[in-house]
Amino acid sequence: MSEMMKAVRLHEFGGPEVLRYEDAPRPEASDGEVLVRVHAAGLNPPDLYLRDGYRALPPEWQPDATFPLILGTDVSGVVSAVGDDVTGFSVGDEVYAMVRFPDDLMKGSSAYAEYVRVPASELALKPAGIDHTQAAAAPMSLLTAWQFLVELGHDVANPFQPFPHAPVPLDGKTVLVNGAGGGVGHLLVQIAKWRGARVIAVASGKHETLLRNLGADQFIDYTTTSLEAVAQAADLVVDAAGGPHMERFLDIIKQGGALFLVNPLGFSGHDEAARRGITVSTTQVRSNGRQLADAGGLLDNGTIRVAIDSTYPLAEAAAAHQRASQRSIQGKIVLIVA
Repeated sequence: MSEMMKAVRLHEFGGPEVLRYEDAPRPEASDGEVLVRVHAAGLNPPDLYLRDGYRALPPEWQPDATFPLILGTDVSGVVSAVGDDVTGFSVGDEVYAMVRFPDDLMKGSSAYAEYVRVPASELALKPAGIDHTQAAAAPMSLLTAWQFLVELGHDVANPFQPFPHAPVPLDGKTVLVNGAGGGVGHLLVQIAKWRGARVIAVASGKHETLLRNLGADQFIDYTTTSLEAVAQAADLVVDAAGGPHMERFLDIIKQGGALFLVNPLGFSGHDEAARRGITVSTTQVRSNGRQLADAGGLLDNGTIRVAIDSTYPLAEAAAAHQRASQRSIQGKIVLIVA
């Protein structure tokens, strides 16, 4: 009999009610891996999509899952065991990671559990200046913002376009972030500001105080104000919200500027962008321990911080997913494991 642990598992796809808090076999670290005792796990949109079976995708793209499976990618915890061929980490180290993403996109990366095995290349020491809750909230959102604005960090083929995404210089530029109150958006605001940009944050009014405190130079409440009417010409627009009518951002971008789409599905303005000399680009976030270590210094010294919307015990993952499906989330939702 293998040792057991508590985990939140899926035995079928569906709504939040299909999440089961139960016993599961404890994993073991293989060569090149570290076993982490999880203290907190962050929620991300792909968790909800996988729980639902990616029903929004065409049938041929939907996952052929092997149940039971464990959701979750973002963790913070303590090293419990170290596999062979691992250097740089020891038992007792506090660490954080985004686990096997997008490699395990369709089968779950197993973070909603008391223990998870993590490739050492995807792991970084937890910044000492933040706690496990904040660290678990960071990885996917932080790496997304980092890979869009600072450094791509890999040479894997881009699944969305025939050329690799390339960040652009931001010092002295005007950057507009749409969806600035969300998990990725509020980190985009802070990283753009750190890189020397003048930042315009677009979100609903409830996020204004937070975003101004995080460094936004201008705030636009999209529920009361027409973006096109008040936004100054931007060198870069980063859309972290997605959805219909993304083409409207072309009207507020300078000729020769850029539009970065965190979720590019549905964008139909490529020809118009080319006519205006605007670069349209996107990428898929990938696990990267080195980048988490680099960005972790900014979390450690308070240059950037992760906003926490709410926390739930691991056993209440269904309630956390219910919260995540609602509108007006501010920052990240985190499961507390230990």
